[in-house]
Amino acid sequence: MHKRTLFLLFMGISLGIIGQEKKPNFMVRYVNKFTRDTTAKEKPQNLFCPSINYAPETKLGFGAANVVVGFAKRDTNNRLSEIRAFGFATLLKQYGLLIDQAIFSNKNRWFFLGLLKIQSFPLAYHGIGYKSPKNKIALIEGFTFNFRERFLRNVWGPFYLGLELDFQHLSRVSFQSFTNNTALLNPLGKNGSNNLGVGLGFLYDTRHNVLNVRKGVFFETAVLNYRKSLGSINNFSSLFTDFRYFFPLRNRNVLAFQYAGQFTFGDAPFNQYSLLGGEMIMRGYYLGRYRDKNCLSIQTEYRMLPLKFSKKFGLAVFAGLGGVYNKVESITVRHLKYAGGVGLHYLLFPKKDVWARLDYALNNELGRGIYLTLGCAF
Repeated sequence: MHKRTLFLLFMGISLGIIGQEKKPNFMVRYVNKFTRDTTAKEKPQNLFCPSINYAPETKLGFGAANVVVGFAKRDTNNRLSEIRAFGFATLLKQYGLLIDQAIFSNKNRWFFLGLLKIQSFPLAYHGIGYKSPKNKIALIEGFTFNFRERFLRNVWGPFYLGLELDFQHLSRVSFQSFTNNTALLNPLGKNGSNNLGVGLGFLYDTRHNVLNVRKGVFFETAVLNYRKSLGSINNFSSLFTDFRYFFPLRNRNVLAFQYAGQFTFGDAPFNQYSLLGGEMIMRGYYLGRYRDKNCLSIQTEYRMLPLKFSKKFGLAVFAGLGGVYNKVESITVRHLKYAGGVGLHYLLFPKKDVWARLDYALNNELGRGIYLTLGCAF
């Protein structure tokens, strides 16, 4: 991934001011959010970060991220909830807004888990299948509006059950082709589509802090149905599974494991095929480098949070293996791709055990990814 993101924390300027004034100014208070967590554990916390972004497809861009974490009713017996928002605009008049949230109600009776993405942004397209070429065959410009939300009710102990909605809109699509093989540039939905999926989700969750899990098990499975009668381009369905296990080692280290699978049944548009890569799993591949009807992936991560010699810094080592495929009977080892890397973590909110991470990952195509975000990858 060739994208670079620099979060402007203004720490150098602020640290130069510290001690020169009796009353801390705004810059000093801002830096203290990163260096001194004086907020009571039960109180919510808010963090704002301006940013500068650069990518060859977008040129220079400017944005801001905002994160809110806290407990329902300020009761620390409840699970930690978080809302993250990131907005940006580029010099090429592209823009985007991403909001994701994991919110627990009082006594963890309800769990709302979702993502909203509004974006006018170029997408590198390599075609479909595990044999898709290393170099992109097209750059797709388009406007996307995606909204997925899970409304889950606690039914017993760590078990949740509820409704899942997924709406995906793609419009104003144009392909900037880099190939003479026009057959590769005619996937279903190439002119845009609207697709609404409705389904049922099941969740088993014993985690307490979703941003940094020290111990527990997470399992989710959901089935979504998309129908023409609801405005979708075709009748199709998808099955999603996600299993995570976290094993504590001593007081500060964690061995984490994740398996994820997404399976598509019927004729779905290309933008709703299963994607490999991203900042969460198979880091090192950008999201969408490989796409097909089905995707399987596993990853493991060893976290040292914090390091022995530091209360603020931690380190993680991770590796992932996965692949996309069209039919189950066609799976071979040739479908598999691998990636791995290291991550530097910084403790932002000690009383809530919330870390920021900077990951550097490589893949078997000698590509790389750099990711700066809040919370562990899974």
